[in-house]
Amino acid sequence: MAGFADLNVPQGPDKKGLQSLLEAAARLGYSAVALNHVIDFKEKKQEIAKPVSPSELFPSLPIVQGTSKQLKVLTRLTLVVSDPSHCNLLRSTSSNIRLYDIIAVFPKTEKLFHIACTTLDVDIVCINVTEKLPFYFRRPPVNMAIDRGIYFELLYTPAIKDSTMRRYTISNAISLMQICKGKNIVISSAAERPLELRGPYDVANLGLLFGLSESEAKAAVSTNCRATILHGETRKSACGVVYTVKKLRKVEEEETVPACKKAKTQA
Repeated sequence: MAGFADLNVPQGPDKKGLQSLLEAAARLGYSAVALNHVIDFKEKKQEIAKPVSPSELFPSLPIVQGTSKQLKVLTRLTLVVSDPSHCNLLRSTSSNIRLYDIIAVFPKTEKLFHIACTTLDVDIVCINVTEKLPFYFRRPPVNMAIDRGIYFELLYTPAIKDSTMRRYTISNAISLMQICKGKNIVISSAAERPLELRGPYDVANLGLLFGLSESEAKAAVSTNCRATILHGETRKSACGVVYTVKKLRKVEEEETVPACKKAKTQA
């Protein structure tokens, strides 16, 4: 079985607090976490900076409980999109966005959810768990996302904090399960304090409340997380290949077009 992972640990300005979160995650048995940098275009125009290397943030990483390995720390970027124009950034191949290990998108409308599932080059689509969904999940975009290797993320921390959010979390999760049948689900924390973190087996038990089977709930904190990370690695390498191919094609066109014109002139 793949190691456990939490793909959503908010990257705040407090390094000491972040270190405590990582230590708690390692102590609970997580082998990998992703530091999540969130950009919400609705708040104000924000520049996307290059991700900060974990080695620059932390002098040393904690050892995972029951192993001799250090906790693996990944970088993640989440874009909160409320307008189709916000998606243009995700279509750029030269942006700093491509330097992140994981790219997630949090669509606020049904149209943007459809775009995220069917066309955007992302690894995760975030599901709102703090309020009632403004739209219904539809099978075609969800199935398209599954076919493309994209995963849907559910957060459990809001359900722990507040009874109203707990109802929304369970309701929205079950609505999604009715369409995706438990496939391609990851469960993350978005914990801001160590006390908000739960062990992977406790999280898997929460997954049962979300409508997942026992095996699907375990996969949501292990194998599905690993698949998401691999999807990110493939996306990053593919971007480089596409960019190189485009450059080569451009050079070839510049070399061949004059020759064609010359042939026409001679004819």
